Amino acid sequence: MSIDMKNTQPSSTSSVSVVAANGTLADRVTGTLYEQIRQGDFAPGARMPSENELTERFQVSRTVIREAISRLKSEGLVGSRRGSGTVVLAPNNATPFRLDIDVRDSIQAVLRVIELRRGIEGEMAALAAQRRTKAQNRRIRQALKDIDKAVLAGRDGVAEDFAFHAAISEAAHNPLYTSLLQFLSQFLQAAIRVARINEARREDFSQQVRNEHAGIAQAIDDGDADAARAAALRHMENSAQRIQAADTAFWASEGGKAARRLAETRGE
Repeated sequence: MSIDMKNTQPSSTSSVSVVAANGTLADRVTGTLYEQIRQGDFAPGARMPSENELTERFQVSRTVIREAISRLKSEGLVGSRRGSGTVVLAPNNATPFRLDIDVRDSIQAVLRVIELRRGIEGEMAALAAQRRTKAQNRRIRQALKDIDKAVLAGRDGVAEDFAFHAAISEAAHNPLYTSLLQFLSQFLQAAIRVARINEARREDFSQQVRNEHAGIAQAIDDGDADAARAAALRHMENSAQRIQAADTAFWASEGGKAARRLAETRGE
């Protein structure tokens, strides 16, 4: 059974058409209704269409509609109101944070994640340089060695790369950074995977990354917050440049497939 999108498109261009092409029927209905609510097609306080109306509009069963509405309720987007049925709720602090990755351009999806990381990684490294303990500094250094070991063993080093940045977050002594990295992990690891697969294709790229990581670790070791911030920002900027330098062949490779999976991922 398929969803008829003629009557469900939001008023402006969005990722709905791609959302509707992937996942279960409940995923598709949820994604479409979410986009319409987010873009203001259903204003706060407005009554949502009835189950019968939605069943007819999407050409799916009541079970699918109920699942979609239940998901929207769990995210704080809609709620039940006596005498009005299901209504759209106004945004509030309890509404779960989510990331909307642009599904229309896989390269841009990766670059947006890198842009997001810039500010996080820069300040995190600066704080780590100021606050890290000797034990935390050793963990950062060990994480750096683990990346090299993974590469020598023929692995992509994604988990080890992420562990290096996670060790820096812990050394910053601000639990919000660690929590944020955990929340972003599905996006960050996907972006790191794309970057590392691309970098592994060129020896100069691989060496650049190794040097950049070493520069961050050294600045933290030295307790130089300004240098650590600058090194982390430089690493992010160069990562973006390496992705942009990737040719068409790369985006048709395993790395390109990973990028497309990243682009199709929606954070919740």
